[in-house]
Amino acid sequence: MVSRMFRLETEVDKARRDLLRMRLRDTNTAASPVLRALRGTPGERELPLHVWALTEGGELAGGLVGHTWTSWLHVTYLWVDETHRGTRLGSQLLAEAERIARAERGCDRSRVETWDFQAPGFYKKRGYEVVCVIPDYPPGITEYTLTKRLG
Repeated sequence: MVSRMFRLETEVDKARRDLLRMRLRDTNTAASPVLRALRGTPGERELPLHVWALTEGGELAGGLVGHTWTSWLHVTYLWVDETHRGTRLGSQLLAEAERIARAERGCDRSRVETWDFQAPGFYKKRGYEVVCVIPDYPPGITEYTLTKRLG
């Protein structure tokens, strides 16, 4: 048996991060026919998808930030200002993101992560199903991952 010594470092290094990401992508591509088929296609790239709701005065009333990748919409952030909650603005933002993802980008599924005190009920009412529950992430809070078939 050969014993090897390694020096471990913990500093943030963007160049190494990018190299690691590229090598992991290459390893995954070699191991997966699905990922291999995506290489070099438009579906390989994440495309930002943002939907904004502005008041008549141009102030931010709410917004959705996400991206599409392959056939998925990933909702990263969805927020509505407290003064506009209960007006269905959140539903409108989500519906518009889903419409763009489906009609313009060919997505057939959506996913989102949310905490128990945020909006799991909101997403469930809009057809999302819980596929993962992580208790105590962070301690005292439960995180949910929900998905939905679009269309």
